[in-house]
Parts: sequence; structure tokens; C-alpha cells
Amino acid sequence: MSRAQTLVQLTDRLLAALDQYAARVGRNRSEVIRSAIEHYLAESLEDDIDRALVEGYRKQPQEPDPYIDAVARDSIAAEPW
Repeated sequence: MSRAQTLVQLTDRLLAALDQYAARVGRNRSEVIRSAIEHYLAESLEDDIDRALVEGYRKQPQEPDPYIDAVARDSIAAEPW
């Protein structure tokens, strides 16, 4: 996989925190930053999917299912709270 170098400006405080974290987990700055960006983008994609699902159910609500409702009530009743 090819890579492109990019410049990111960080405050002294953020750079120090990044270096401390990288040292603690045994990785270099680039690895930590790449991993953080990948995590952020994956989380953002999951949020987009969640929003799309909610919007879909708003546009076309799920039909009630008596069997599923009964199973849900039984499961809740079986909890030891």
C-alpha cells in the first residue's frame, strides 16, 4: 500500500501527550496517528449507518410482531433485577 506524507500541526501539549502514549504502547507517532484516524473514520461510518437505519425506520416503521413482543417481555421478566 502506498503512503503519502502529510504535515499536521499539533500544540505542544498534544504532541507531548501523543509521545507519552506512543511510548507507553510501544509504537511510533505515525502508527498512533494512523490508528487514531482509522478508528475515527470507522466510528464515523458506523454513526452514518446508525443514522440511516433510524431514518429508514422513521420513514417506514416496522410492523408490530406479537411473537417478538412476547419474547421480549419474557426475556425482560426473566432478568434478575
